[in-house]
Amino acid sequence: MAQAAAVAKPPAPPRRRRASATPRRLPYLLIAPAALLMLGFIAYPVISVFYYSLQHYNPTKPWRNGYAGFDNFTKIFTADPAFWDTLTFSAKWVFVEVGLQLLFGLALALIVNQTFVGRALGRAMVFSPWAVSGVLTSAIWVLLYNSQTGVTRYLADLGIGSYGTSWLSDTSTVFPAAIVADLWRGVPFFAILILADLQSVSKDLYEAAEVDGASRLKQFWHITLPHLKDAIVLSTLLRAVWEFNNVDLLYTLTGGGPAGETTTLPLYIANTSVDAHNFGYASALTTVAFVILLFCSMVYLRLSKFGGEDT
Repeated sequence: MAQAAAVAKPPAPPRRRRASATPRRLPYLLIAPAALLMLGFIAYPVISVFYYSLQHYNPTKPWRNGYAGFDNFTKIFTADPAFWDTLTFSAKWVFVEVGLQLLFGLALALIVNQTFVGRALGRAMVFSPWAVSGVLTSAIWVLLYNSQTGVTRYLADLGIGSYGTSWLSDTSTVFPAAIVADLWRGVPFFAILILADLQSVSKDLYEAAEVDGASRLKQFWHITLPHLKDAIVLSTLLRAVWEFNNVDLLYTLTGGGPAGETTTLPLYIANTSVDAHNFGYASALTTVAFVILLFCSMVYLRLSKFGGEDT
């Protein structure tokens, strides 16, 4: 007994402390303020638009307000020719603008990616228009297109055109004039993204291609373009959405005129809500525009195989 008592009992293993739940919840607590702000500034307005799209809501005619059901949507597709006209012009505007911006942006990115004297200054000049706000860009081009003090006056001094000509009030010249104004600000966006991706292309690929006798055109087609695929897909998608929703430049330059020639769907929505105070119908138009953008974006990403490997 004494000998058994003398044998010391092994110490009990220490209790494993239960992991506290606070460290696991800490990341969610840290992002909670930002998430709440997003819900307040994004989710609530979106839900409100969907709600008012099912209502007759005009603050200037409160006696007509009430539940409309799908009447607003029925009117859009069956009794509103302005919707189809503005949607058609929006598609034309997006296609021309994004295509030209991509073409010129790619060319500029390839140029400023080369080594030459004053490259830093050249890059700054190329990218500077993107730093200018949309309203200021519109004001600059309104002055340039002014019939008394703008470009047309100096061209008339050279014998090109006539004095008092306004490109923004002529239906045959307003679209090209608006295209040029928006190109000035949109091209640097593509140039920035494409140049950033060009910096990651390995020089060894080009050196190996030169050893194999590949020309500059073949190097561009088989090395540069495949490497830039995702950057081009993403930039064109983002820019297409932004151009579709372009309101500030066209509103300042033309106001949708002349004769509604430059009225996009978002500009039509703005006029319907702000000028006509028909917020219910404008909300329905916004909902339709949202569905169109969502569908086109999904189809575009699907067809372009964004993020996938080329086969």
